[in-house]
Amino acid sequence: MSQENVETMRAALEAWNAGDMDRVRGMYDPDVIMRTPEGWPEPGPYVGREAVLRQLEQNRETWDADTFEPVADFIAAADRVVVRAVWRTAGRGPDSNIEFTHVYTLRKGKIVFVEYFWDHAEALEAVGLSEQDAHADS
Repeated sequence: MSQENVETMRAALEAWNAGDMDRVRGMYDPDVIMRTPEGWPEPGPYVGREAVLRQLEQNRETWDADTFEPVADFIAAADRVVVRAVWRTAGRGPDSNIEFTHVYTLRKGKIVFVEYFWDHAEALEAVGLSEQDAHADS
């Protein structure tokens, strides 16, 4: 199941980068929960697909263009996938390159929980791994 979850998350990022929000919406469970990191402009948590998608779409609308670019391999950890990425944004204000790590929990092919971390090591710790463990799996 771990590799299937990785492929689901690759597809989710591809859908986001293509601007296919209907496809993104379909990847989230109706009861999903999203937690943002400390210092995020709109603190969560966000509960339910509609609340999560509203927040994601609000973030996206802040800029004229944006993409998520993985900066490392996706890491499978049981029912979770760790994705370290840079969110590149442009337009309506200064361009930005925001790096953070996403931890997704999936069940039956749907995202049921997502948490964002500024610190990659903290994200790995949340799934029971260390930097050393993560590199051993690469």
